[in-house]
Amino acid sequence: MADHRTTGAPCPRFHVVIPARHAAQRLPGKPLLDIAGRPMVIHVWERARAAGAEEVWIATDDERIAAAARHAGAEVMLTAASHASGTDRVAEVAVRRGWDAATVVVNVQGDEPLIPPANIRQVAELCAGDPDIALATLGVPLDSPQALADPNTVKLVSAADGRALYFSRAPIPFPRDAGGVAGASAALHRRHVGLYAYRVSALRQLAATPPCVLEHAEKLEQLRALWLGLRIQVADAREPPPPGVDTPADLARVRSATQAMGSGADTGEG
Repeated sequence: MADHRTTGAPCPRFHVVIPARHAAQRLPGKPLLDIAGRPMVIHVWERARAAGAEEVWIATDDERIAAAARHAGAEVMLTAASHASGTDRVAEVAVRRGWDAATVVVNVQGDEPLIPPANIRQVAELCAGDPDIALATLGVPLDSPQALADPNTVKLVSAADGRALYFSRAPIPFPRDAGGVAGASAALHRRHVGLYAYRVSALRQLAATPPCVLEHAEKLEQLRALWLGLRIQVADAREPPPPGVDTPADLARVRSATQAMGSGADTGEG
């Protein structure tokens, strides 16, 4: 499989928006959970700043999260409580900030406190590198039969030029002559990493379009972009993405990893 990494060219101008809501089902108040003495969302904000973004905004509908962001010195925007997704929240920030249609915005999830800044830069470079690219995202090789069969692990298939063809919770592509999911191969299968860069024009179009039938079926928002004919460019992540925080066990692992770094101030700049 071709390696569609971006080059070492100077990083383009881009913005980051970190959508953060308080009402997470499995971990209520997740953005405010303590990691090494600071709220989780502030760790994400620090890593986004280390990526070289011109502006980094925390977008939330909760005053408690907004207060924590202000206390840390972050730019924060209180956004509508009615948003169905983080993409909608990012789109509101883009509109209210007046960013033009060609501006590149990276959506960094608020539950990724160990996200490598290099990966944030990478999707920004990828999106900015071709005016036909509406969105950019990342993948990593997947060679585990268990992960290939797991519907919580999102798989992706891309073309020779890196254009995304499809994303699914199903085991795709399906190696018919290699024992099905037992034939999982790093040369064939990739896991999707949920980090996105958008052109503002695409962001507005996505926010203005209701979910499509594919999105309803798979519960994958990126399928709306493919449904609309938008080009999503995929590259292999420059750095292995550490796990985000979805469960108490995830939180314990991240706390342990942060403690092992030392003070917790390491931004993973790479």
